[in-house]
Amino acid sequence: MTTIVKRGPWTIWKDVIFALFAREIRTGFNDKFGIGWAVLSPIVFIFILSFMRSQIGGAEVHGVPTFVFMAFGILLVQSFLLTLEKSAAAISKSKALFAFRQVQPISAVIAVGLFELLTKIFVLLGIVVIMFLVDMDIQLKDPLLFIVCFLLLWICAMAIGLIFGITEMFIPEIAKLRALASRPLFFLSAVFFSLQDIPEEYWYLLDWNPILHGIELSRYAAYPSYGNAGVSLSFLLSVTFVSLFLALVVYQRFWQQAISR
Repeated sequence: MTTIVKRGPWTIWKDVIFALFAREIRTGFNDKFGIGWAVLSPIVFIFILSFMRSQIGGAEVHGVPTFVFMAFGILLVQSFLLTLEKSAAAISKSKALFAFRQVQPISAVIAVGLFELLTKIFVLLGIVVIMFLVDMDIQLKDPLLFIVCFLLLWICAMAIGLIFGITEMFIPEIAKLRALASRPLFFLSAVFFSLQDIPEEYWYLLDWNPILHGIELSRYAAYPSYGNAGVSLSFLLSVTFVSLFLALVVYQRFWQQAISR
């Protein structure tokens, strides 16, 4: 006699996210290079920019080795921007799947976000392995602070991406404005410079940016002597929770209209 197993809503939701996540892995790593290229490409990019930065500013930036300084900056800003971009595109990309009642737009966004998180974890591990092999100093005094900053930026990026994803279903042209607005963030997020290099009276021009707070705090987590002047974990927390709250409100109100268009 066949036994019918009834699954609860949470179990179904978890299974849907896992299936979408597995799909992202298959589509993301289906070429000859696979995950190796997804990891190697950012690492090569970090090495090139670190070399360029060391030629301009020396071997250290406020007591932090230039490679580590650049690695934290590029890793976190790429994680934020790519997660935002992929999360915003996830709803339109998976629209055909929403014909199945169990599949909802937020599941696609979470699956894409988890895929980007997995990729960046591999990139981080690759950086650590290379630093060990070339006998670079590996130091992380406060790993918990680094993990918190990394995850908060990741959640913030997914939340903002969800808002854009819903909005772009109504106004597709918003995608072009999003791409245009996100490009300057790479240069305004303290990737190539430290906030300490800028006179304090001009900090207000940059400290509205949560990515800058996350990057500077991650450097502080590795090298406490670097300092955390001008940045705040509470600000990063506030921006993340406000973004997440707004994203859930927008999603709850508009997701059904969005996928029916």
